[in-house]
Amino acid sequence: MGQIAEIREPGGRRGNAVDFPQRAAWLEAIRTRAALVSEPRPEGVSGPPIHRLLGELGAFAEPIRRVSRPPLEIVPAAEPKIVMLLPGFATHPVRMRHMARQLERAGHTVKRWGLGLNLGPTTENFAALTKRVLALHRRHGEKIVLVGWSLGGVFARELAKCRPEAVAKVVTMGSPFSGNPRANNAWRIYHLVTGHPVEAPPIVDDITAKPPVPTVALWSPRDGIVSPRSSCGRKGERDRAVALRCSHLGFAYSDEAISAVLQELDNTE
Repeated sequence: MGQIAEIREPGGRRGNAVDFPQRAAWLEAIRTRAALVSEPRPEGVSGPPIHRLLGELGAFAEPIRRVSRPPLEIVPAAEPKIVMLLPGFATHPVRMRHMARQLERAGHTVKRWGLGLNLGPTTENFAALTKRVLALHRRHGEKIVLVGWSLGGVFARELAKCRPEAVAKVVTMGSPFSGNPRANNAWRIYHLVTGHPVEAPPIVDDITAKPPVPTVALWSPRDGIVSPRSSCGRKGERDRAVALRCSHLGFAYSDEAISAVLQELDNTE
């Protein structure tokens, strides 16, 4: 009683019966991801060209370049906001720490999203994120501005659709909310990590639908990961689109992107 029955595996090794359901689940997950990764890109759909993708490597030199640059001039905010920063796919909130510090220099209160590394949407992490936004809304007595980088912007848009009473504004940065979801250079990695098609994230009904709050899309023609058309969006999918000149990774740290976010925080629509 209470013991797990041992069985003999091929080769004479000992195992136990409860291992097999778990192993079967792992094998099924591997097969699902392999099938998703091997799917062809639709005809006529492409991500940014290879030279743009290679240009993203410049992000690794940013900490060195930042030392030699003069500090960004920050004007104190007339009306400081509560801001949540949502990181991009496969990135940690620490990647947005520089932006957070600059927003705080302006007087804004910056909050992390609270989920650590962004490994894609699930019903569980979306529920936890929704709970956190509602808690911040109650605690501070005002609506939260959501600033989402890449996939973080998709989270932000969906949060605003679900709980607009807690969200003041959404600012997306290089986020793929428009056009074909495979018009980027990361969809196969997304399939591998998440195990679901990029066209069918479990938290989204209509990714292109505009949230019922002011929604601004920051995009760049120099983006090496997400198609600029996907992150710019069409009329009716966002309220405004603002073109920058940074790389995709640069949305998280460039002076240009930080200045654009600060301007949107000051812009009452």
